[in-house]
Amino acid sequence: MTPFRTLTAEQIASLEALGNTAEDWSQVRVSEDFQPFQLQQSRLEGEVRIGSEARIIHSRVRNCQIGEGSLIEDVTALECRHRSSFGNGVGVATMNECGGRTVRIFDTMSAQMAYVMALYRHRPQTLAALERMIDRRVEERQSEIGRVGRNCRIVGARFLREVCIGDEVRIDGASLLENATLCDGVEIGVDVKACDLIAAEGARIGNGSTVERCFVGESCILDKGFTAAESLFFANSHCENGEAASIFAGPYTVSHHKSSLLIAGMFSFFNAGSGSNQSNHLFKSGAVHQSVHLRGCKFASGAYIMSPALEGAFTMVMGHHSYHHDTSALPYSYLIEKEGRSHLMPGANLASYGAVRDIEKWPARDRRKLKRDVIDFDEYNPYVTQAMLDAVNILHTLQEQDPDAEVYTYNKTLIRAASLQRGLKLYNKAIVAALGSMLDRGESNPRHNGAGRWIDAAGQYITRQAMREILDAVDRGELTDPTAVDNRFRVFDVHYDDYAHSWALQVYTSLLGHTPTVGELNDAIQAGRNAHAALREMTDADHRRDCSLDMAVGYGLDCDNEEDRRRDYFAVRGLK
Repeated sequence: MTPFRTLTAEQIASLEALGNTAEDWSQVRVSEDFQPFQLQQSRLEGEVRIGSEARIIHSRVRNCQIGEGSLIEDVTALECRHRSSFGNGVGVATMNECGGRTVRIFDTMSAQMAYVMALYRHRPQTLAALERMIDRRVEERQSEIGRVGRNCRIVGARFLREVCIGDEVRIDGASLLENATLCDGVEIGVDVKACDLIAAEGARIGNGSTVERCFVGESCILDKGFTAAESLFFANSHCENGEAASIFAGPYTVSHHKSSLLIAGMFSFFNAGSGSNQSNHLFKSGAVHQSVHLRGCKFASGAYIMSPALEGAFTMVMGHHSYHHDTSALPYSYLIEKEGRSHLMPGANLASYGAVRDIEKWPARDRRKLKRDVIDFDEYNPYVTQAMLDAVNILHTLQEQDPDAEVYTYNKTLIRAASLQRGLKLYNKAIVAALGSMLDRGESNPRHNGAGRWIDAAGQYITRQAMREILDAVDRGELTDPTAVDNRFRVFDVHYDDYAHSWALQVYTSLLGHTPTVGELNDAIQAGRNAHAALREMTDADHRRDCSLDMAVGYGLDCDNEEDRRRDYFAVRGLK
C-alpha cells in the first residue's frame, strides 16, 4: 500500500499559489514524492489522498483516493458524499420486470453465478446462502472514501459520485456516474449517464448511453445512445442505439439498431435485427411474463415476440409471433410468420451458412483477458445434441399420429409435412456428426460421468447433475464465497471434453444396444466426420448462393458489360 503523509507548510503555500483551495489541508494526504505542481486550480474537500505522480487540474475532489499516475482534469465533482458500497449489492430486476428474479450484482460476478440467482428460485435455501455471500462481499467493499486506481485518465466529466474506479480506466466527458464500480480497463465516453452500475474489466460504455441498475460484463460494449435498465450483460455483448429493460443478456448478445427493444427476457449468443421487439404486453396481472431465446437465436428485421415464449437453440425468428410458442426441443429451426400463424421449419438452420459463420466467429471475437465467465464454444455438444435427439422423437411421434397430414400442430406452431421430413434428415445427420465429434474428443474416466441431461448455464455446457452438486455444496456450507462457487464451475469446464465423451458414449451404447467395440467406435467417429462434411457441403452451397452473381443486383452501376459488373461485385465482396 502506498504510504501517505501530510503536506508541509511550504507545500500548502505553493498549492495555494497555484490556485488550489482545501476545506482542511490537514485532511489531505500525499505520496512521499509529491510535488505541488501536481495540483492546479482545484478544490479539495474532506479526506483526499494523492498518489505518486497523480495530477488534479481544475477539478473538485471530495473524500477520494487518487492512484499513482492518474489524471483528474476539468471534473465538476469527484466526490464520495456518504458511506457507499459503490454499486455492489444493488438489486437488478432481470428477466422479470416485477422483480421475481432479482439478482444482486457485485464486482466479481460471473455469468454462471448470475444464472443460478436468476433461474433457481425454486431453491430458496441456495439463494439464501448466495445472498449471505454477497452480503459479505458488499460489506468488504463499503467505504466512506471513493477510489481512483493507477494510471487512470478522467477528463471533462461532470459528476462522479460514490465511485470506485480500478486501474487504467478512461472517462472522457461523462455526464454522471453515481454509485458505481468501474473495474480495470473500463472506458466511459461522452455524455454517459449511469447509476447503480458495475462495469467489469474492459467494458466500454460510450456516446450518450444511459445505464441504470445494470451489470455490464467483461469486454461488453454499450454505445451510441443505448439505454439499459435493470439488466445484466455478460462477456462480449455489444449493444448500440436501442433499448433494453429487465434482460439477462448472456455472452455475445448483440443489438445494433435504434428501433430494437429487448425487454423481460433471457438471451445468449443472440442477434437482434432492425426493428426487433421482444415485448411484455400482457398486463392482466402486471408485467410478470418473460421470454427465453436459447443460445444462438436470431431475430430478422421486424421480428416480434409477445411474451411468454421460448425458442430452441440457434432458431431464426422472422415475422410476428403472439401465440406463446415453445420450440425449445427443436433447435436449429426457422420460426416464420405466415398468414398470422407461427410456422416452424425444424432443423432448417443446419443448412444455413449463417449459423456456421456465427459459431466460428464467436471464439475469434473474444476480447476478454480475465475470462471470468465460463464459455463453451463447441458446435457439437451434449446440450444441443440431446435437443436434436428429442426433436427426432417429437417429429416421429407427430408423423405416426397422422401419417397423411399436410400440416402438424406443435406447441402453438404449425409444421408442414415437407418441413418435418427435411427436419428429420437434417437432425439425424447432425446427430451422427455430433456423436462422432464428441467420441473423438476426451477420454473415458469414471470420475467424469456426463450421463443425464445437460444445461446451458449462460454460456457453459454442464450436466444437470454437476449443477445440482455445486448447489448442494452451497447449501451445506462447503462453498462460502463467490470465488469458490466459480471455481467449481471451472473445474467442470477443465474436464468438459471427458464429460461430453462420456455422454456420447452412453448415448451410442443405448443406440447400439451393447457396449461398442473399438472398431464400432472408430466407425462412429468416421461416420461423424462424413456427416459433418455433408453438412458443410450444404452450408457451403448456401454460401455460394449468397456469393453468386444472382446477388450482384446494384453492383457495377456505370459498367457497360457483365464482366466489369462481375469485377465490381467481386472486388466489393472480397471474392475471387
